[in-house]
Amino acid sequence: MAARRKDGRIAQDRMLAEAVAAIAEDGLAALTMAGLAERLGTSGGHILYYFGSKDQLLLAALRWSEERLAAERAELLARRVRAPRKLDLFFALYLPDGPRDPRWMLWLELWARTAGNDELRHAQEEIDRGWQADLETVLRSGAERGAWAAEDVATAASDLLALLEGLSTRVVLGLAGTGREEALRAARRAAGRLGAPA
Repeated sequence: MAARRKDGRIAQDRMLAEAVAAIAEDGLAALTMAGLAERLGTSGGHILYYFGSKDQLLLAALRWSEERLAAERAELLARRVRAPRKLDLFFALYLPDGPRDPRWMLWLELWARTAGNDELRHAQEEIDRGWQADLETVLRSGAERGAWAAEDVATAASDLLALLEGLSTRVVLGLAGTGREEALRAARRAAGRLGAPA
């Protein structure tokens, strides 16, 4: 039974967590508001009241997931570890845990809809900017401490994120030869070639 607030309504966090799980299991196309409501023990109207459409539900679920990751990135940035270790931890946070990782399944669904939906595209760009800014902070810190050569930090961060995105897609799809550990090793090699050895 889903957690309910004092007023008897299901907490929005619980709805979003269940939506993430349902999307990861079967994809957004197979998800119905009625099916999600059944999983939560509520009505489809209640879900529609909060989200209005599948695209809005997807966007809310993605933002919910990414807010948690942004908090984890902030904790990572505040840690007192050497820059190469911090970069490695950033890679580990970014990459999926394995095939069908729930947060990455949200991204696959978003990308499938972004070309025709300005709101989704703008949301993707906003989320991407957060990852970019935090990676630039890690790289800049390492350059200042001599852990790697100073270079165009914004370009290096952008290149690394593009690689991580591609590796993540392969991991989450379960493509042969690209598990999480292989992806981590590839990211470390790329960082070394950019003058930022992990």
